[in-house]
Formats: sequence, C-alpha cells, structure tokens
Amino acid sequence: MKIGKREFDFSRIYVMGIMNVTDDSFYPPSRVKIDNVERKSLEMINEGVDIIDVGAESTRPGSDPIDPAEEIRRIDLAVRSIRNVSDIPISVDTYRSQTAIVGLRAGADMINDVSGLEFDPEMSHVCADFDIPIVLMHIKGTPKDMQTDPHYEDVLKEVYEELEKKVEKAINDGVKDSKIILDPGIGFGKRLEDNLKIIAHLDKFQSLGKPILIGISRKSMISKIMPMDVNDRLEPTIALNTIAAMKGAKIIRVHDVFANVKAMRMVDAIMGV
Repeated sequence: MKIGKREFDFSRIYVMGIMNVTDDSFYPPSRVKIDNVERKSLEMINEGVDIIDVGAESTRPGSDPIDPAEEIRRIDLAVRSIRNVSDIPISVDTYRSQTAIVGLRAGADMINDVSGLEFDPEMSHVCADFDIPIVLMHIKGTPKDMQTDPHYEDVLKEVYEELEKKVEKAINDGVKDSKIILDPGIGFGKRLEDNLKIIAHLDKFQSLGKPILIGISRKSMISKIMPMDVNDRLEPTIALNTIAAMKGAKIIRVHDVFANVKAMRMVDAIMGV
C-alpha cells in the first residue's frame, strides 16, 4: 500500500503517532498548539514514527462535537505545518468529508474515520476521488453516548460483520480494495470484556484480508484492570500493543512514539524467526 510517497508492505509493525490539535483530548501531553506542530512532528520523526495522525476533535467517551469550521481550520494549519518540514505520511483523523477534503488538499495522504463511514456517507466518495487509503473503524453509537451501557451477544462476530459491511460500502463507492485498513475500535462502544476479547482474538480479523490498525494507547480500559492515572499507562499500553501485534495488528496508534517503536522492533524480531 502506498501512503503518500512511501510504500507500506506490512512486513513489520508500523507506528502511527497521535497529534491532537485539540484543547480537550483525554491525555493532556498529546495536545499540541498549532505553533508547536512543526516541532512536535520533527520530534516524532526522530523517534521513528511511520505515520502522523492529526486530529482536531476529541472523540473520547462523552465528548461533544467541535464546530466543523473550527475543525477544518485546525486541520488545514496543522497539515500544512507538518508538510513544511517533512514528507512523512499524514493521516487526518476525522469523520467529516469536508474536513477530509481540506486536509487532503493541504497535503495529507490518508483518512482515519472513527465512524467507519457511518456519520458522513460522502467520506468514501472523497477517498475514492483522491485515491487515498482510509481507515474504517468500528463504533457502536457516537462518542457522546458510546459508553452508555454498550452490549453485544458475540462481540467478535458482530464487530467482524460490521467491518465487513464497511468494506463493502467503501468498495461500492469506488475506494480501491487495496487502500482499506480496518480498526476494531477499542474503547468505542465496548465494555472491558469486549476490548480484551478483541485484543486476545485479533487474529480472527485477519481473514478480512486487510491490514489491521489498533488504538489502545493509554485508554481507560487499562485503569479498569489496574486503577491508575492516564499518565501512568505507558507500560500497560506497550504490553497490550505487543500482544495485538503478535495477534496480527500491522499498525499501532500511539501517544508515545519512541517507547512503542522500540517495543515493536522487538516484536518484529520475534515474528521474523
């Protein structure tokens, strides 16, 4: 898969670095002022990041949507700032097609849609028109209400079937089959037991035939196993990412680039034996 100017053959684990140009993302150190975007992107690149994922709206549980015009403004400025200093692949984390268009015109290379085409059906047409990769994520509900008593009869089966439908819609709308990445959506409308089951059985999603992205970094599921502040969740994050990678995840989305890059190189070494 080509993302921007770089080829991804998924022969190793790739690291996607989180850059939130927001005021309210759940992990405060991930929030970046527009004036600091260039510096932060260079820091991530020096740490070995493969893709920078830029988001301008928090999708933490209970969060309210941002004004679309403000999201567009932030994404445009942030993407242009990164492009000023590097040709690193840039992903825009948005579910709005108009924001996607602005981000892609500013120099972004792919879209990360947490709604998996649910919130804005035009997103797939935009990605088809620009001929770029898209991450399709599973979510139950919306960020505002997704953690209000979510329930599954069989979480693996239901998430698998929903992702299958999302792939079908994307392809029917013109997205190339070879440009789809899937994300089972850890923490997006799921209980602790659902999240753990997905990670433990992530290999089952490989039969969908698409690269799997996983986003576990510092999420609240960790503190439900062992109570701890978000600032103390690095080691558990690395442990869960290691398990996910060994179960088939090809992209891990993280706040802490350098620590996770080092961990994934160890996973690559084991997987290559």
